[in-house]
Amino acid sequence: MYDSQIGVREVGGSNRGVSVELYLQSVGLEPSLPWCAAFVSWCYQNTEIDAPQSGWVPSYALKSKRIYHRGKFEKKTPQKGDVFMIWYRSLNRPAHIGFIDQWEKRWVITVEGNTNDTGAREGDGVYRKRRLKKQLWAVSDFISDTLN
Repeated sequence: MYDSQIGVREVGGSNRGVSVELYLQSVGLEPSLPWCAAFVSWCYQNTEIDAPQSGWVPSYALKSKRIYHRGKFEKKTPQKGDVFMIWYRSLNRPAHIGFIDQWEKRWVITVEGNTNDTGAREGDGVYRKRRLKKQLWAVSDFISDTLN
């Protein structure tokens, strides 16, 4: 589901546009707010996966769902559809989130909203990105329970 959104771009200003506003509405947020977590929630809601319905990145850092943390596997190897979070020291919390699309030896292919070509957390659209694993603070698995 998330990969069908690659190419969505903000329209009419920062954090604006029909799709972006749908993501934000799905978690009860007003237009023009940051939307990376709202994008994740909207995708999960549209696949009936039981995950936080939240536009707040730390909502997805549930210890019971965390499978990878600070470079170490806690439960299993992340897979397609799991969510990664990036820690921002300046905010003292995870502040960007997206989907794992492919887990490789040193790299992770992701799909994330409210980013850009450089990987910023305040971007202009939904992009497929290639990130070093060391950029990831944690990965959470909300899909395994749904598949079993």
